[in-house]
Amino acid sequence: MTANAAPINAGRARRIRKDLALRRVQVLLEVSRRCALATRLDDILVTLLEMTSRELDCDRGTLFLNDPETGELYSRVAQGDLIREIRILNNSGIAGSVFQSGEGLIIDDPYSDPRFNASVDERTGYRTRNILCVPVRTMAGDIIGVMQSLNKNVGGFSDDDLQLLAEMTSQTAIALQSVRYVEQIDRIRIKEMAFLEMVSEISAELDLSALLGRVVVETTRMLGAERATIFLHDPATNTLFSRVAVGGDFNEIRFPAHMGIAGAVFTSATTMNIPYAYADLRFNPAFDRQTGFFTRSILCVPILNKHGKVIGVTQVLNKKGGVFTDEDEQRLKAFTAQIAIALENSKLFDDVRRMQGYNDSMLQSMSNGVITLDPAGKVVTCNAAGGRIWGGEPLALIGRDFADLVDEAGKWVVERLATVKERGVSDIFPDAALSINGMAKSVNLTLMPLLASEGSKDLGSMLMFEDISNEKRMKSTMSRYMDPVIAAQMLDGDTHDLLGGVSAEATVMFTDVRGFTTITEEYGAQGTVSFLNEYFSLMVECISKEGGMLDKFIGDAIMACFGLPMAHDDDPDRAARTAISMISEMWRWNTDRRQHGLKTVDMGVGLNTDMVVSGNIGSPKRMDYTVIGDGVNLAARLESACKAYSARILASESTVSKLRGTYRMRDIDLVVVKGKTQPVRVFELLDYHDAKSFPHLPDVVGHFNDAIVDYRAARWDSAIGRFENCLKLNPGDALSKTYIGRCETLRAAPPVGDWDGVWVMKDK
Repeated sequence: MTANAAPINAGRARRIRKDLALRRVQVLLEVSRRCALATRLDDILVTLLEMTSRELDCDRGTLFLNDPETGELYSRVAQGDLIREIRILNNSGIAGSVFQSGEGLIIDDPYSDPRFNASVDERTGYRTRNILCVPVRTMAGDIIGVMQSLNKNVGGFSDDDLQLLAEMTSQTAIALQSVRYVEQIDRIRIKEMAFLEMVSEISAELDLSALLGRVVVETTRMLGAERATIFLHDPATNTLFSRVAVGGDFNEIRFPAHMGIAGAVFTSATTMNIPYAYADLRFNPAFDRQTGFFTRSILCVPILNKHGKVIGVTQVLNKKGGVFTDEDEQRLKAFTAQIAIALENSKLFDDVRRMQGYNDSMLQSMSNGVITLDPAGKVVTCNAAGGRIWGGEPLALIGRDFADLVDEAGKWVVERLATVKERGVSDIFPDAALSINGMAKSVNLTLMPLLASEGSKDLGSMLMFEDISNEKRMKSTMSRYMDPVIAAQMLDGDTHDLLGGVSAEATVMFTDVRGFTTITEEYGAQGTVSFLNEYFSLMVECISKEGGMLDKFIGDAIMACFGLPMAHDDDPDRAARTAISMISEMWRWNTDRRQHGLKTVDMGVGLNTDMVVSGNIGSPKRMDYTVIGDGVNLAARLESACKAYSARILASESTVSKLRGTYRMRDIDLVVVKGKTQPVRVFELLDYHDAKSFPHLPDVVGHFNDAIVDYRAARWDSAIGRFENCLKLNPGDALSKTYIGRCETLRAAPPVGDWDGVWVMKDK
């Protein structure tokens, strides 16, 4: 080397360093300028990633910003990848380590670093060779994120690269923070404007069902939940009810106002945010088992009216992607506070409308005629019975002056109406002769004043009349000795079908009192008759309410029919509902008898649906309308079989297959009853039970049905185990005990030939 070579090299080195410094200044100015011009966070991210990758000559880069609410580092843009946003905990991985320590890192061999997550490379097929990672600091020194560059194209990252990347991110920190604040403010503003608009629209809704549906949908969307439910309080029954449940199958559910999470929030008027539902003892998992839904997290807030009274609760389930936050809780509180008035007004409107509909329905369904008059004496309303009694359509009477509707002999009613209005008290006129609209009737007449709630304003008057003409008197008399439906048909002249035999499908019911012999021996003749009269009155009322036909009393037994002489679309359901109400009514009666020191009773019910023959059977001097046939005999056999199966209601498969409603029942046997050769599949109806009388009923039914499958497949040990599970849940399930005994007998002496699970009954 010549003597002047060293100064030349030193000068070239200074120029290179000067050029590099100038280049660095230009890069930093370009970063500052381009980021300052950006108006969106995404634009700044793209700019920074593009420039850092270019200046550091690396393959790709990622900018992670910290989300202080979730404790996560997130990136919206990852160069070379299609992922729009990724999130990691701000204390995990290399990025999390840099964020926590505030010190930049150069990692030449990521796979030897325990902080490196190699699963990302395995999942994407990308190979990370080296990493450069620096914290993103504001001018105040606060760390708001992490900048990470991957895979230097030539060699590895240097300290100069580390310094350059730190300076570039520092230049963008102010712009990043400013744009983030602007975006947050815009999001909040947009969210609040949408919130206010939504509340305004919801508050204008008066229909309760529509309002609940809208509120539930908006609540679910607003909080990012899977399901939401509004429970409103019904003071009349002290229950919480809901008409809408997003994602659920319930149209309306009701439960006592103190039960479950919703009940606890309602009674305490405090919010509950439960991140793990099954860890809370107040949570009832029964609904999850019924619907197949899995509840993870719950947020439940009380709904307060303007007086601070709790009128219901809002319950939100399963926050998508995590648990409900304090912000979710505050937003839900604000939302329910805004809609509370609308909910209360809508509920009041719904109550008024329902009451009006109930009153209108009740008025139209009354067999007695009702006419209301305004203060001037003009007809305002007339129900269907009123039009029918007075020989015309109700609308033909509305708007006419009542004084013009009555003849001269009926003017006394107009005078009496004036007296009733003047005195403000009702008046009754039994067996009064009255002619309205030219139609003369003998009626029981009641005149009533109509007053406002405060009792001072005159709203008019009301006339109620019961037709007691000869036809009605005869019907009333005949109904004491035969079924009211038959009596009505005979009085209407429709006796053609009654005089001959008719073949039709019907559901036949037989009932019988258990222990009746003991009652007759203890009570004697008079006491037994009194007992039966009271018992039959309760049971016949259950039959009549469902439109069934009482066929006959056979000692202490009852035979009834559903579907004759007039068929309904749901006669099997009517029979099932009647049987259930009979048992429930009997239990209530037993409670009253027990309190008075009287004997209690039990009963069995058999139901079968089949083709039967109905008609008048007897002699020309004495006939009896009844039904006969094989289907009648089977219903009687099923009632008797209740004793053998420790059951109260047994129904044949032909009845169960035609049921339209949903009932709690179990398949109990394939049985050949006395006098039959073919097996009949028999089911036990259990809807009269509650949790006290039959603990864990759904679970017991599930185990029992599985046990029956094993029993019919001759898997005796498995069947015994399942029946024993039933007894663990309900030690009082006598039928499971019966089947354990059967299985043990059959296991000891297996049946000869192919086992078909059929049981042959020897007794009637």
